Amino acid sequence: MINKKLPIIFLLGIIIFSHQLSRAQSTWSFNGDLMSRYIWRGLDLGGPSPCIQPVLKYSYTSHNLKHNLSAGAWGSYTFSGSVNEEIDLFASYTFLNLFSFTVTDYFFPELNTGQKNEYFRYRSDSTGHVFEGTLSFQGTEKFPVTLLFSMNFYGNDVRKMSNDSTQGDIVMSKYIEIGYKHSFRQFDFNAWIGAALDNPDKGYSPLGYYSNKRAGITNAGMKFSRNIPINDGFSIPIQCQLITNPMQQKFWIVLGVTI
Repeated sequence: MINKKLPIIFLLGIIIFSHQLSRAQSTWSFNGDLMSRYIWRGLDLGGPSPCIQPVLKYSYTSHNLKHNLSAGAWGSYTFSGSVNEEIDLFASYTFLNLFSFTVTDYFFPELNTGQKNEYFRYRSDSTGHVFEGTLSFQGTEKFPVTLLFSMNFYGNDVRKMSNDSTQGDIVMSKYIEIGYKHSFRQFDFNAWIGAALDNPDKGYSPLGYYSNKRAGITNAGMKFSRNIPINDGFSIPIQCQLITNPMQQKFWIVLGVTI
């Protein structure tokens, strides 16, 4: 069982750790994205409404620039009160600005009901939290290919079903993604294709964690981003994404700015 005080201990640990480091090595930052839609891995998590996505992050980089630690909180809140909200805690380690390992605690207040909507409930059989581990490769200028693999390892994941329809262990839902990145003129370009790796018909619910009916591609798209200069010392990052979920026959165009 995970201690119900984990988020408080997690945040206090970050604060104490940060005081032990020199200011040159560690930074606190906060900002937010204003998005026309919230699409995550081919899933529409925000409904037909724009959303604001704040983030508070602490980062520490070693003197030799080889190691980076970061942790913080991220949220998404739509302008429509009848659809999903989200609050996540995350911690990440990056080596050589290339390889990363991240643990994320996802929580969706508007999707959870009953005991699962209690934030400090962490019992494996009744929590609304989903814990995910992610390994990623950011690519290089000479090899501009990105790779990502994610797996749920605890919490409110899809569960296996026995022959008598009782719930068993979580499926530990898995997702994989490959991408390509390139910069030209004033634009940064990213393209990606991602897939859910679990088959729901192999002994659990009709739909997988990614609302997939089978293993296959659930997320493909491209993103153009650039900074719009306002004056000599200030610019606004802006992005436009084209995203599709072939399995659900869905397609979106999303505009976003960072504030």
